[in-house]
Amino acid sequence: MDFNVRDYGAIGDGSSSDTIAIQSAIIACNKNGGGRVVFDGNRTYRSGMITILDNVELYIDKDSKLMAIDDLNEFNKNDLIQDDKLVTRPTYENCDYSGQPTKYFLYAYGCKDISITGGGIIDGNEVNYYGKVTKWHIEGYFYPRVPLIFFENCNDVSITDITLQRSGFWTTHLVGCDGVLIENVKILNNLRLANCDGIDPDHCKNMLIRNCHIEAADDCIVFKTTESSRKYGACENIEVCNCTLISTSAAIKIGTESVCDFKNIKVHDCKIIASNRGISLQPRDEGNITDVSFDNVEIETRRFSPLHWWGKAEPIAITAVKRKEDSRIGSISNVSFSNIKIDSENGIFIHGDKNINIYNIEFSSIDLYIRAKTDWEKDTHDLRPAWKYGIISNPLNALYVKNAKAINFKSFKYNIDDSLDDVKGNDIYLENSTDVYI
Repeated sequence: MDFNVRDYGAIGDGSSSDTIAIQSAIIACNKNGGGRVVFDGNRTYRSGMITILDNVELYIDKDSKLMAIDDLNEFNKNDLIQDDKLVTRPTYENCDYSGQPTKYFLYAYGCKDISITGGGIIDGNEVNYYGKVTKWHIEGYFYPRVPLIFFENCNDVSITDITLQRSGFWTTHLVGCDGVLIENVKILNNLRLANCDGIDPDHCKNMLIRNCHIEAADDCIVFKTTESSRKYGACENIEVCNCTLISTSAAIKIGTESVCDFKNIKVHDCKIIASNRGISLQPRDEGNITDVSFDNVEIETRRFSPLHWWGKAEPIAITAVKRKEDSRIGSISNVSFSNIKIDSENGIFIHGDKNINIYNIEFSSIDLYIRAKTDWEKDTHDLRPAWKYGIISNPLNALYVKNAKAINFKSFKYNIDDSLDDVKGNDIYLENSTDVYI
């Protein structure tokens, strides 16, 4: 059964607030056993926070747009005005965040059988959040800002055939959800606006992400286990395939928020284009990463700026170091990379804790070409966020391994362009590492 938002008073003129009308249609849909809440008529519907309920499908048709309203007071959870944490230092330096925003756009908690589809556009109205603007970076003026989609503890979630754009913060943050399909989704964010991840599976289970195109600052697809949602346990049983990714930080990342484990994650048949970093396994808390595979992935990296974004064009970065002095740090093990073709400005980077917490990593059929693409320095690596660490200066290597063991390469081809001779060190750099076979 369809519930058209215009039947509940929505105007869709691109300026009026349709929040109440949209929410009324959702409530009616839920009370009548579920169905579609329809946005149509070649219109732009403006809204603040929308709460989605059981058995509701938001259907934004291909000629329509749902866009966040300008008035931030319409985004407060439970209609309570909450204080925003104004940014006093760049968030790429101080990114402490529990995982729970204070405001929401599309919100659901404890729901089942919910979906977003239709072929249209959902727009986060990013300009709402601009703080300091530079050539390479836009800082939001408060933090955390408003995620485009925030679903927590939901089952049977489907986000398909939709464009999500201009998000002011994490675009699709799914927390403790089980049974998720994200398919044929375009995420088109401003590559200068900080903290605008594409998809953030946080303590999620049984998820499939496929046939998506994501352009995001910071990370495109980033698996997390945040502190505030520790009760939901591991992030596990997830597949990512046939996606194209462009990122100013990491195209695919596990971490940094990592209070619980990550396991049984498969990424295959994806293309990473013009990103600041390709694949990053990056725990900074006590959770472990294990049984993860990457197969048939093309990686193209290049530097975006000298400072603002995490990463130094490393195509693959596997790092496990403490976030803070008193942090417990987990391990990375049983991870495989196969059939990986790389065109980058840096080499593969592996850096563990002094207690050797990175092990049993296998690489097969790796083809690496390193060349200059920008004017930024080529002899650094990035460990942020990390206690006592930040940017590491080191001559350029095809492979850097520190504090790791049982690293096995089968068919590793690499070529460092002659133009980089002035910054090149040893092709292979090993420190406090054993059983490294190349």
